[in-house]
Amino acid sequence: MNYDKDPEFAEILGSCLDDPQKARSKMEERLRRKRNKILHTKTGLATPMKVTFNGFDFSNSYIWFEFYNALLEKDISLICDTIRSWHIIGRLGGCNSMNMQLSQSAMDKRPSYDASQGANVNPTTFYNIGDLEIQDNLARIWVDIGTSEPLLLDVLVNALTQISSDYVGIKQLVFGGSEFENWKENLTSEYAGHGVHKI
Repeated sequence: MNYDKDPEFAEILGSCLDDPQKARSKMEERLRRKRNKILHTKTGLATPMKVTFNGFDFSNSYIWFEFYNALLEKDISLICDTIRSWHIIGRLGGCNSMNMQLSQSAMDKRPSYDASQGANVNPTTFYNIGDLEIQDNLARIWVDIGTSEPLLLDVLVNALTQISSDYVGIKQLVFGGSEFENWKENLTSEYAGHGVHKI
């Protein structure tokens, strides 16, 4: 660590051996002053997100989102970034349940990885994804995941569960279906609360 960039921290560490109590009180004071930069207030909801499936087809389906409130710009950006990251990992074959060597091995000893086994499993890839469409507190995205790979869905659900809890409350996530709640087809961009966001 470069203490020249943080002389206050260097001073706290320097006094740690000579006067531990003084160092502790300085550290507590620093935490109080910089709390908002270190800890971020949760803005999501503790209520668990409901996840349902409605005739989901891995090669041609919508994924629907219902949020508790209309999305702010920062919420839209977070959801788009999450979906984009999910798509990239899937596109690169990162969610292949046929090659789970490390997660299925005991981690209390030195793990090993069999490259031949990893190279010889059937590849999985995320074929295509549409734009994120938003109408008020609803959103949808079209996906062509290609191969039937449930691990890819688990990864998305896990990420969205955390986002719902920490940042923006998601009431429900629905995989599949051509219609959802009050969704209106063919809305123009002039309609308030409507938007299309590139993934």
